[in-house]
Amino acid sequence: MIKYLAYCQGDILLTTEGNIPFGLEPPIALKEWNCVTTLHAGEDEIKVIRLDNPVTGIPGVQMMGLRKTHAILSPEDYLLAGKGAELLYWDQNTRFCGVCGAPTKWMTDISKKCTECGKEWWPSVSTAIIVRIQRDDRILLVRARNFRGEHYGLVAGFLETGESLEQCVEREVREEAGIKVKNLRYFGSQPWPYPFGLMVGFTADYAEGELHLQKEELCEGGWFTRDNMPEIPDKASIARRLIDDWLLV
Repeated sequence: MIKYLAYCQGDILLTTEGNIPFGLEPPIALKEWNCVTTLHAGEDEIKVIRLDNPVTGIPGVQMMGLRKTHAILSPEDYLLAGKGAELLYWDQNTRFCGVCGAPTKWMTDISKKCTECGKEWWPSVSTAIIVRIQRDDRILLVRARNFRGEHYGLVAGFLETGESLEQCVEREVREEAGIKVKNLRYFGSQPWPYPFGLMVGFTADYAEGELHLQKEELCEGGWFTRDNMPEIPDKASIARRLIDDWLLV
């Protein structure tokens, strides 16, 4: 079976029933250059496709924002759709060798090679932490300036060179909230293809300090109890999993 992961401007092509298209032939007419790479998963073959224009007016298919598909696709297909989107993003940013400037070509399902110097290139994921901080019967929720909508989330930030995940948590909490934490515990992780990341979740307890938000990053924030919660992230994010885990205790 061949699955077709076709994307355009942040949207993915699905059937009108909300599934990833599959079959011996693609669901729409394609040009030779539309197929970026081919993945293999067991007996399945997956074509990763960059569309020239959004698909409209074709019976049986629809375009949908990738993040919205979390509520429609199976968990396995949602992860697969995210992987395809990440590879498209990576392909766009690695068309030329960073060493000698020559064109690159695909070498395997997920790697490239320079056509001149032979340098091999593999996708490099941007790792970020996200942490739920509890203080007695409250947790810290913040609203970043780059959030779309009015929802609140958790303290998060990217891992820096030469830094452990635990050190990253401590630094981000100190920089964004002005406090210290203790009892740091690993919660879980989540691929985050927006555009090319891995979110690593932790829980922690408040240790000391007065809350002081980093105004460059955050516009609002505070300690919230279970009966006084603001709007929170949708279920596509590990932030929601971390919050729900606390709400259901």
